[in-house]
Amino acid sequence: MAAPKRGRSASAQSKPGRSLALILIAIAALTGGMFASGNTTPRLGIDLAGGTSITLQAHNEPGQPNAINKTNMNTAVEIMNRRVNGLGVSEAEVQTQGTSNIIVNIPKGTNSAEARQQVGTTAKLYFRPVLAQQASAGATPSASPSASAGGSSSASPSASPSTSASASGKATGSSSASPSSSATSQGRAVTDALKAGSTPSSSASASSSASPSATSSADAGASAAASKLEAEYTALDCSKATQRATAGKTAKPSDTTVACGQVGSVWYKYVLGPARVDGTDVKKAQAVFDTQGAAGWQVQMTFTGGGAKKFADVTAELAKNTSPPTNEFGIVLDGEVVSSPTVSQSITGGQAEISGSFTQEEAQSLANVLSYGALPLSFKTQSVTTVTAALGGEQLHAGLLAGAIGLALVIIYLVAFYRGLSLVAIPSLLVSAILTYAIMSLLGPTIHFALNLPAVCGAIVAIGITADSFIVFFERIRDEIREGRTLRPAVERAWPRARRTILVSDFVSFLAAAVLFVVTVGKVQGFAFTLGLTTVLDVVVVFFFTKPLMTVLARRKFFANGHKWSGLDPKGLGAKAPLRRTRRPAGPAAGPVDPKEA
Repeated sequence: MAAPKRGRSASAQSKPGRSLALILIAIAALTGGMFASGNTTPRLGIDLAGGTSITLQAHNEPGQPNAINKTNMNTAVEIMNRRVNGLGVSEAEVQTQGTSNIIVNIPKGTNSAEARQQVGTTAKLYFRPVLAQQASAGATPSASPSASAGGSSSASPSASPSTSASASGKATGSSSASPSSSATSQGRAVTDALKAGSTPSSSASASSSASPSATSSADAGASAAASKLEAEYTALDCSKATQRATAGKTAKPSDTTVACGQVGSVWYKYVLGPARVDGTDVKKAQAVFDTQGAAGWQVQMTFTGGGAKKFADVTAELAKNTSPPTNEFGIVLDGEVVSSPTVSQSITGGQAEISGSFTQEEAQSLANVLSYGALPLSFKTQSVTTVTAALGGEQLHAGLLAGAIGLALVIIYLVAFYRGLSLVAIPSLLVSAILTYAIMSLLGPTIHFALNLPAVCGAIVAIGITADSFIVFFERIRDEIREGRTLRPAVERAWPRARRTILVSDFVSFLAAAVLFVVTVGKVQGFAFTLGLTTVLDVVVVFFFTKPLMTVLARRKFFANGHKWSGLDPKGLGAKAPLRRTRRPAGPAAGPVDPKEA
């Protein structure tokens, strides 16, 4: 059994080049990706690079005069923080100020306009039946794709946006409408739509049970509401921003209302029935790219149990209509129609897709606000100011100076105490630094990681963690040499013991970083993230660089012969005599014979 063990050990010692080649390839790939993407420096946090500070003021929702309270404000802060901060390392800060204001600090390099929309959007989502729709005055409807169940598409002229809602690709989507040019025809379209949108059963029941005077009063009220809606629809011009800002924004879920929606550069106006499904019925939303069809970017939604039933019911009712737009439903986000899919059959199963010429950013933004829920309050932007990084720049300079001094002291200690072994430790520190820098640079655009002052402190602390791993390995090797072993077997025997100690130590550091990341918020998360990242990289460097490099150097005479400047001089370490095996005599005849006894 001993011979195979020695063979495996020799095989392991003879192939350290594989590990070195692997980590060098990883370094080349990361640095190449860093330069290819143009992100050659880590993204800095607001305390180091400055940024934008947004002040938002909360307002009560209609019918909820006491909505501004501590609970709702804290909920709003939590939702906004998730929207703009992702994993918690993008360095965006969201905090309350007073009883009705929220301050959002966003570091430089973030699209402040997009972020402002993200944090202030109430994200109130409703699914409303479309009763009427028309392109805005002066708009020229363009051809739009009509998706089929089989996944193919064809272009057909349409005067309204064409999108699709599907469950596992079974529903079709297209819509068309003939624009009316006169106010009279528009008003008549609204009146007809309101009549068609009423529920026959409820109308019949009301007419049979109500008294003539009550019926007459109800008819008069409905006629007045229809007239008002006709006037709003006739006067509405969605191509004007001032009118879009107010159209349908204050409507209650139970109201029939007007709204605007845009497809490309064309604006459309709608008459929408009462909401049948709302945003709280959406369990999850994510942006995906349709790789098998022509739909492009889509937003896939998964409904809750109750939401799935509501959605199935409303799509079943709309599917009974054969002519657009009465077989469409408008997906209304904060009073604006983001999509108006056609329904050809009931969509069951609790899943649906929103598609409609989305760009990647638009799809991800919509999925983001839907996934992170609706704010319990509405907010208005009070001020947007620019934050300078003068103080943070000075602190960064001081922090980098402290890090450089600490690194220099570590190197001096390694050279003075371990001498030639510093040829292993210093390149290992350099490899760890390159990997850390490249990964931080790539994480900026990927997960919006921002390097703040606490994160810099985490990187400085990591120098000590990495150096500690080298020292553990070196001391294990020295212990084996003190026992009388030569260098090459000493390296291989020391490695399992050192490896166990390094893994336990790094696991404790990583666990501490993980707990700190979970239980804290803001800048401290940057420290925890950096500490955890560098701890993982320490394991990678020790396993794939330090140990293989030590195996290679152990074959060189300078180290193998125990030169006094190698750091592995047996005399200097107080080594015992070399270990040798002695064979026990096989029998009495094998030993020397005493003449007297003979």
